[in-house]
Amino acid sequence: MNKILAILLILINLSADAKQLAAGPMLGHVALRGANIWVQSPETGQVAISYWPAEQRQQKTELQARVNSEFGNTHTFKLTNLEPGTTYHYSLKINGKKHKNAVPYQFTTQTLWQWRTDPPDFAVMAGSCNYESETIYDRPGKPYGSGHAAIFSQIASEDAEVMLWIGDNWYYREVDFDAEQNLLHRVMRDRSQPHLQPIYQKFANYATWDDHDFGPNNSGSEFIFKQQALNIFKNYWANPSYGMPEQPGVFSKISYNDIEFFMLDNRYNKSHENLPDGPDKVYYGQPQLNWLKNSLLASYAPFKIIVGGGQMLNNHHPYEGWDKYRHERDPFIQWLDDNKITGVMFLSGDKHHTEMLRADRPGAYPLYEMTCSPLTAGTHSSKSGGDLDNPRHVAGSMVNEHNYCKFSFSGPRTDRRLRIDVIGHGGKQYWTKQIKSSVLSYSQINDSTE
Repeated sequence: MNKILAILLILINLSADAKQLAAGPMLGHVALRGANIWVQSPETGQVAISYWPAEQRQQKTELQARVNSEFGNTHTFKLTNLEPGTTYHYSLKINGKKHKNAVPYQFTTQTLWQWRTDPPDFAVMAGSCNYESETIYDRPGKPYGSGHAAIFSQIASEDAEVMLWIGDNWYYREVDFDAEQNLLHRVMRDRSQPHLQPIYQKFANYATWDDHDFGPNNSGSEFIFKQQALNIFKNYWANPSYGMPEQPGVFSKISYNDIEFFMLDNRYNKSHENLPDGPDKVYYGQPQLNWLKNSLLASYAPFKIIVGGGQMLNNHHPYEGWDKYRHERDPFIQWLDDNKITGVMFLSGDKHHTEMLRADRPGAYPLYEMTCSPLTAGTHSSKSGGDLDNPRHVAGSMVNEHNYCKFSFSGPRTDRRLRIDVIGHGGKQYWTKQIKSSVLSYSQINDSTE
């Protein structure tokens, strides 16, 4: 009995010394020999991470850092000297006290397949429009956000490596964006939601933004607090990079196995859509497009997926999108053809429904855009936007329920294949599509995508 009592006392003391994070940990960018891990402490001071190869705790490495109190006591650890294709375990301390976690935290670095084997099969999830309700500041009436536990528990059950957050990852309200110091409330509150933590801990999370996690509805370069919005975003996501020296923003490139995702920023420099179209009206801006063009020219990826918060190929809607900036968009589309850039697809969010668009091009392969929305925000009828009448709409792809998209890449290096599944609550599969990389080329112009 005394032995049992002693064990209980030890457990009680351990529990008393354990600390809980305010949010996270969140796995961000995962590379061959590095990884980013974001944490948010409940208090100012120090955080520490210890990490080691699975089953080899004697090889433990520890990093310490002071949290950024200006942005809610956050910090992103950048782990180095890792080995490819290796699973690592890690633990955390807050001001010297062990963080209490129910299951061991772990991640696996990317595989060094280049010049050795075919690329691995792997899967990526994508979604947009996550509205976390806060009744006192929400619109009156029916809550705009719903079904959070159902959709996120379903995502957490998936066998995948990556989660792409493609805009409206949180929703600033009127009480948030009318003063710079108020913006932080929204992201701190949303980031702490329990149903999100399993997603952050299981997958490598990458993000770009749209209007609602940038500022007011449809906002762009006129938003006077855009620098604070950018600073918050950089402190709450653990992306590989943010913008370029010549152009601030959240745009970046994600290389995962043999696939590349070009995450674009359609907010920081965006002209207002009511400005007459012309050389002075920009959606992404020339510096960002120059970066994108050079990145595409340098890419050997069989699928080069251009990711933006809003739709890019839709010409048949009254809402925001790159089609309202055709002086910028159409020359870029022509540039793709002029330079014979293969493997290009588009991925977007924003619309509060999911659909696939197909833009046919004479003498070139079709351009596909997959729009994935919403995760939890309100849905709408397709009739409200006339989307079913869109000549670029792929029949059967419209989903007006909470959902996410799963992109599964498979096959040998010379014949990579993509399967897209649209999945909802309880694992309900709404729609699926298969596309061969060989179809997205100039050597095989045909209509077959199966």
